[in-house]
Amino acid sequence: MATATPRGAAFFDLDRTLLAGASGEVFSHAMKAAGLVSRSIPGESLLYKVFNTVGETLPSMALARQGAALAKGKSRSAVQRAAEMAAPDLAALVQPLAAGLFAEHRAAGRPIVLATTTPFDLVKPLADILGLDDVVATRYGVNADGTYDGTISGPFVWSAGKLAAVRDWAERNGVDLAHSFAYSDSVYDTPLLASVGKPFVVNPDPRMILVAAARRWPVLDLSGRKGAAAGDAGDGEIDTHQQYERHEGNEGHGMAKIPVVNLEIQRLALSFTHPVFFPYAKFDIAGTEHIPASGPAIIVGNHRSYFDVAAMALTIAKTERMVRFLGKKEVFDAPIIGQIASAMGGIRVDRGTGSDEPLQAAAEALRNGDMVAIMPQGTIPRGKAFFDPKLKGRWGAARLAALTGAPVIPIGLWGTERVWPRSARLPNLLNLVDPPQVRVRVGAAVPLKHKDPDADTKKIMKALMELLPPESRTKREPTEAELLASLPPGYKGDPTAEVKRRPGKD
Repeated sequence: MATATPRGAAFFDLDRTLLAGASGEVFSHAMKAAGLVSRSIPGESLLYKVFNTVGETLPSMALARQGAALAKGKSRSAVQRAAEMAAPDLAALVQPLAAGLFAEHRAAGRPIVLATTTPFDLVKPLADILGLDDVVATRYGVNADGTYDGTISGPFVWSAGKLAAVRDWAERNGVDLAHSFAYSDSVYDTPLLASVGKPFVVNPDPRMILVAAARRWPVLDLSGRKGAAAGDAGDGEIDTHQQYERHEGNEGHGMAKIPVVNLEIQRLALSFTHPVFFPYAKFDIAGTEHIPASGPAIIVGNHRSYFDVAAMALTIAKTERMVRFLGKKEVFDAPIIGQIASAMGGIRVDRGTGSDEPLQAAAEALRNGDMVAIMPQGTIPRGKAFFDPKLKGRWGAARLAALTGAPVIPIGLWGTERVWPRSARLPNLLNLVDPPQVRVRVGAAVPLKHKDPDADTKKIMKALMELLPPESRTKREPTEAELLASLPPGYKGDPTAEVKRRPGKD
């Protein structure tokens, strides 16, 4: 007896995926026309502009999460009527080539599901107009009198919450995610895309471009703009997935293409590096004029947190130059920061192998005129060593400078540990109301003699110390809470014994 083929489905995000832009502005006009909203939110038009340009941000999602509270007391039926008024205008924003994908999935017998953070009552009329099979969306609690009660009923359908909601829907409807498709523009939909057998990135935001490149996910352009696709779409008949499956490398493909991590991806990543992507931190940056406008340079920074990579990338981005990060394997394994470092062409160092290959790769990059960033301390000091005013470094930066003659530019970092303490597995992404300040100071090139790596390393570390605030040079006894924050999760050693960090030859 033949085994039945597992049943898949197709899950589509809404804003900047199915739609060319954001749905919020259309819904806002409809709510005002229905008398449900009397005035605009301050900065509302700017929020839509930012969203249409760069995609979802944490502040926009924090605002969306508050939507249930803002809807408290409003009539559900009145909101549903306003959504019905908005649906034709939203349907006009659906990207032209989406229809071809819908036809393809219907022909294969796959249900088409809208999976969006936008509240269910707002998007259901649009799904009905488009003939979609179901909607997975955020649902608001409703009182017995038909008004919203100010709560979210079930998961907030965003990021991991969207994946949980889709998994629940798939289980209830007998759908196998391994045989399903998912489409999204947003880096925050990475959990959902990673859970299906056929992930597709549509109109990706800058961060999703990096993730798609690192994971080699195909990118679709559904806009139908001339020249937007990788090649000629032929007679207009769109058979995206069959073409993708026939051409594993996507050579000559008319719609889907797999991005490659290269200099253009690095350039794009740096050009979009902006504090708006890190709303859980404030930045005080100065001295970027010391970074050479062209030619090789070794960028060195002191190490206080995994967030140091983001702070350095944001600082270097102000110069519009590219950089390759040279760091130990734990940095590349770290969530969020590891993906950035990899997509930026980072050079991974595994000190346990004793290999000189990373140093030679960095030297080659410098000879090609690139910049290389390195943390001479090698690792984040832990325990009492974290509070030692005297920084001790390894010889890697000094050896690179001697090999290539490239200038060494110091960057002093302070406060990154408040964003991402050593004791945490992730940065505090929800600290949006009063984010901690990260202080970054770039200094002039360190004068080195290139004769003794130990002596040059000491000069480099002294230059870094001079860029830190005065409080860094005061020896003090840390509190118990500060000591615990400086230790990695699950640390079993003696924190008081962590006081030495000898220079090494790597």
